[in-house]
Formats: sequence, C-alpha cells, structure tokens
Amino acid sequence: MSVPLIQQYRVAKYIIGKKIRRQKQYPLVLMLEPLFRCNLACAGCGKIDYPEDILDKRLGYDECMQAIDECGAPIVSIAGGEPLIHKEMPDIVKGFIYKKKFVYLCTNALLLERRMDDYSPSPYLTFSIHLDGNRDRHDASVCREGVFDKCVEVIREARRRGFRVTINCTLFQGESAEEVAEFMDTAMELGVEGVTISPGYSYERAPRQDVFLKKKESKQLFRNIFKLGRGKKWRFNQSGLYLDFLAGNQTYECTPWGNPTRNVFGWQKPCYLLVGEGYATSFKGLMNDTAWENYGTGRNPKCANCMVHCGYEATAVDDTFRRPWKALKVFIKGPRTSGPMAPELPVLYDDSAVQKPVLISNQEKTAGSCSSNKQVA
Repeated sequence: MSVPLIQQYRVAKYIIGKKIRRQKQYPLVLMLEPLFRCNLACAGCGKIDYPEDILDKRLGYDECMQAIDECGAPIVSIAGGEPLIHKEMPDIVKGFIYKKKFVYLCTNALLLERRMDDYSPSPYLTFSIHLDGNRDRHDASVCREGVFDKCVEVIREARRRGFRVTINCTLFQGESAEEVAEFMDTAMELGVEGVTISPGYSYERAPRQDVFLKKKESKQLFRNIFKLGRGKKWRFNQSGLYLDFLAGNQTYECTPWGNPTRNVFGWQKPCYLLVGEGYATSFKGLMNDTAWENYGTGRNPKCANCMVHCGYEATAVDDTFRRPWKALKVFIKGPRTSGPMAPELPVLYDDSAVQKPVLISNQEKTAGSCSSNKQVA
C-alpha cells in the first residue's frame, strides 16, 4: 500500500468533516516554500533566479506554524528551493509532527545524507526525493552529473533507517514511455513508498521554456506508460482518478485552493506555479480575495497545458468521494489506455489573441539551458 492507513484515515476524516459542513473550498495540502535558495540550478525551475536579497529570505519557525494553523490542511509539502539548507528545518518538521500533520519534506537529496540524523522515522514524516527519471535523464534535468547516483544511495540509506520515502518525478519533452517504465521499475526496486508523477508546468521563471510537454502529448505519454505498467504493481503516491486524468480519461477543472502556497512573499495567488498574480497577507485573504474564476484550463491562457497534481489531485480526490464506485473501478482496472479521450474544457478567452511562446535557438539552448550561478554547495 502506497499510503499508510493512518494517513488515509485522517485525511478521509478531514474531508468528510468538510463535506458535512458543506464547505466547498478547503485546502488539502499546504505547499510551504520557506526559502528559494537551492544548491542546484535545474533547467525547468527558475526559483534561484531571484535577487540575492530574496534568496537570503527565510520563513521562520513561528511563521511556518502560523501558516498551518491558518489553513488547517492535514498535509504539508515543504519545498523551496532546497529546504535542507534552512537551519530551522528540523524544528519546523518537529513542530508539524507535534500538530499531527503529515509532512512531505521535498529534497534533491544532496544534503540529506549528512542531515538525516536531524530527523527520526515517523508515520508523519516522508522524505520526498526529487528524481526526474533514470540516470541520464535526471542528471540532464538538474544540470549536474552524479546526482542520480547520490539520490539512489541516500534513498537506500533512508529506507534502511526506517524512514518513509517517496519519489517526486516530473516529466519533460523527449521522454519515452519505455524509459519512464524502466524508471518506475527502478523506483520499486529501491523500496520507496510510492512515486508522485506529473508533467512539468511551463513555469514562467524557468530558464528553458522548450522542455515542457503539451497537454495532448502528455495524455498519450501517460497512456503508453500505464500500458507498459500493466501487472507490474507500480506504487503511485496519488489517487487513481488523478492518474486516470493524466491518461486523458477525465475532464477536470483545476482546484487551486486545494494546495495553497505560503512562501517568503506571503500567500501566493492562485497557486505556486503562477508568478505575478499577487499575494495575500493571510490565508483568509487568499481565499476571499482571489478571483478563482479567472484561473484554470479554459479560463486563463497560462493554465492551458497544466495537468500538475497541485491543481488536479484535489479535484480527483473530491471526485473520489462523490463517485466512489467510479474510483473503485479505476483502482481495480487501472487507467484506461485506449479509446477516445475525455473532451477538453471549453476555452472562454480569445485564444487567437494569446501570444505564442518563442522557441529558443540551439545556440541559446547550449548557452542557457542550465544556470550555474547562485548555487549553494
């Protein structure tokens, strides 16, 4: 089983409570970014592109505890940047565990081996290791050789010590179903609890914009992957209906408030993937003052190709509770890998007026594919 029963029980109890109270908008996972500083410069991420004074900012312990108290989500995903750089991180994790929140500590694993003693195995703590495929694919994604092998070494050590470990895998252009299937086989051999997988979103600050998948090719890629996985008992740290959505079998609207983001600027509108949309000073302000109707597929051109779990997992979970028999069918049979795909949501804006992305030249790819500045050893 990819998620322990205690986590399934507590999250289900939380959701049922919200539904009994007829609360339609509620958070499922707090996306906490207590810093943007990182020790890698990945091609698909632009977090470290901020000025030095922003990279030096940190959310303190009290601010992190206030964030979870404000939103009340049962799960906290701590990302960044690289959270293990944060000197208060062990205390922050302990504080969340004391509040009985399930913590996914997202890390590229480069610092984890020497920081592992700062943490204790717990059903409330999971190390979520960033791995974007097998050796060549991952090292190219993070723009540094040897990172994949280091991750594998650290995963094995964390599992040996009894920690919960998952893998967070983002797929980009050029992936083949065969190599992703091989990666999933490798992940299962490592004994991880599950894999969180989704297509990359074209994050505006990313130094490379030509690496992101379009929606149609994403759906076909996932169909091909799931077809190769029949009978292999791959473990995903996601709902069956979200995986079915990735395979093009569900028409879902985004639920951006399901994974609200708190970072060094405040509460980010509407989600951590969109920059320049503003910030709220409180969670209540985020929920009340964000024009949610202006975001999502068909409503905003920035969201046109997004299928990321932070927006659609909450939708799939809600659908699971509304239509449990449909979810059970997908759980038993797996995502459908052939036949017509579910219709897309209607586009409510003038698509012809949207500026199309400009592909960079091969020379620019070579020169700017991987940033080398602002890294922390």
